[in-house]
Amino acid sequence: MKTPNPFVLVIFGGSGDLSHRKLFPALFKLYEQQRLPDQFKILALGRRTFSDTEFRDQVFADIPGAGNIKLKKSFIEQVHFQYMDISDSTDFQKLNERIAAVADSETPNILFYLATPPSFFAPVSRELAALGLDQETEGIAWRRIILEKPFGTDYHSAENLNKALMENFAEDQVYRIDHYLGKETVQNILAFRFANGIFQPLWNRRHIQRIEITSAESLGVEDRGGYYDTSGALRDMIQNHLLQLLAVIAMEPPARFDSNAIRGEKVKVLEALRPIKDSAIPEQVIRGQYISSKVRGKTVKGYRNELNVNPESSTETFVAIKAFIDNERWAGIPFYIRTGKQLPTRVSEVVIHFNGPGHQLFSELASEDIGENQLVIRIQPDEGVLLKFGLKVPGAGFKIARVGMDFHYSDLKTTELPEAYERLILDALTGDNTLYARSDAVLAAWDFVDPILEYWKAHPKTKLYGYPAGTWGPPESTELFEEKDEDWRYPCSNLSSDDTFCEL
Repeated sequence: MKTPNPFVLVIFGGSGDLSHRKLFPALFKLYEQQRLPDQFKILALGRRTFSDTEFRDQVFADIPGAGNIKLKKSFIEQVHFQYMDISDSTDFQKLNERIAAVADSETPNILFYLATPPSFFAPVSRELAALGLDQETEGIAWRRIILEKPFGTDYHSAENLNKALMENFAEDQVYRIDHYLGKETVQNILAFRFANGIFQPLWNRRHIQRIEITSAESLGVEDRGGYYDTSGALRDMIQNHLLQLLAVIAMEPPARFDSNAIRGEKVKVLEALRPIKDSAIPEQVIRGQYISSKVRGKTVKGYRNELNVNPESSTETFVAIKAFIDNERWAGIPFYIRTGKQLPTRVSEVVIHFNGPGHQLFSELASEDIGENQLVIRIQPDEGVLLKFGLKVPGAGFKIARVGMDFHYSDLKTTELPEAYERLILDALTGDNTLYARSDAVLAAWDFVDPILEYWKAHPKTKLYGYPAGTWGPPESTELFEEKDEDWRYPCSNLSSDDTFCEL
């Protein structure tokens, strides 16, 4: 992996929660692994008054583990802080002067990271452009900007935001971050699909019966009730993370392994998603909201009792969707997507259900209902791959039982899985936008999601199923399946009362 050229990283929202929990620990890991150049500076911006020394002490505390104290101290020496009021143009002039003061070059490479609410994206880009901080000098200096999700709240707002950004920055300068795509196991889907002659010929409607995508969270909204009540699971998880994941699973092989080719194929998938008509939404989309329950002996409050949540809220905390991709590879194959809060455990995975053999020779000899062959790609936790198939039980006769052949990343004792933000920040610094969402991909995802949101708004009495916290969501979500004997995969069904780790 390339080492970036010397740079200045400017973090808007540098004193916020995301910066302290994710960004600074990720940057230190890159520094520790010698992935950063000898010359770099980090300038954090916020609406608090810290001296550089005071802020460095906070960053030092953010870096987990005892580690190498000398290395930590040398890292935080590269960190600076400046008070910043985004609504004040004079503060941007001061920012320009501070960048010049801390930079190691008169024409520095600059990466702007907007760890702020989306409402600041357009005004910040406009102010930066007014000072010429968007201007690149070919072969000498680059300028890039990372934007955190959510990227808009619907198609119209996302389109307007794109237009505002494109007035100041070129598309190849804009990096719309989706931390899901930074996960090692998501990236490995590309290698798994396109580097193996075993699976590539099977990856189509002739051999696959259905595909499941699950992202479950065992926690509720915690202190994010105010934000979540205006967002909901459809906007918060499906429009970005899970549709991007679906695109990686379903995309055609790119002509070459570069960012434009890969992102182009992903866009084709999202544009091929069949729109769900109003009349079909109640049958193809199930929404739910968690209610109070006892989980592992503790009483968990219902969503409507969470802090800053409307006590009559109809915001969904669970969504399950049956989707179709109208192209030659996937015509007629259902993709089942579900996500929810306060489910039994934290787990994200993809399950590929293959077609069974045409002639069920051993159906009467199976020692259990072995079902179809399955390929499980676990994204988190216990990252790995599991292939399920039938084999003969040892002994007389031909009893058949389901067995598993699995790989766990944890088995690679010499390999540490990088955090998503490590990979994504390094990619932005080296100019690789493969794992970042392009504007047309964002709009295509909103184009699929918007009709569902509009239907719910126009039909407020659409069923919102309550499900007890600690369960797998509304049982009505099983009604999405086309065959009576089909159901979701329920991972970690053998969790003990005090165990939340979900083995593959």
